[in-house]
Amino acid sequence: MEIALSVNGREVVRDVAPQELLLDFLRDSLDLTGAKRSCDVQVCGACTVLVDGLPVSSCCYLAAQAAGAEVTTIEGLAERPEFAPLDEAFTRHAALQCGFCTPGMLLTVSSLLASGELESEEQIKRNLSGNLCRCTGYRGIVEAVADLAGVG
Repeated sequence: MEIALSVNGREVVRDVAPQELLLDFLRDSLDLTGAKRSCDVQVCGACTVLVDGLPVSSCCYLAAQAAGAEVTTIEGLAERPEFAPLDEAFTRHAALQCGFCTPGMLLTVSSLLASGELESEEQIKRNLSGNLCRCTGYRGIVEAVADLAGVG
């Protein structure tokens, strides 16, 4: 089936198999490898991308479901002005180590900041609970996000 969508602000038209996952479409067809395959069951957040501004687990989201939508990957976010403050805060608070979870974490945070859903440290923790990090222990991540959200 043919789908048309916007990926990082660029129009894309491609043939996809009905069962093709958005994660595979992005990585294999468009060479956008920032979203990572990890759990394949929507619990770790490593595959997170934004679809029409909302975080989705691309490991369980069909490419065909994104037809007509705006998909933003970490590669696209990195091209936007709002990326610089995210990058600076995560660096300043040592909120990243190996980087495997970082793309999904940054996309989720950017969506939450845009929606104004981060008003307390507890809310930050709750809203990031779908993004697992095996390296940092989360303290730096929570501090970086609190800094960005003006919580504290």
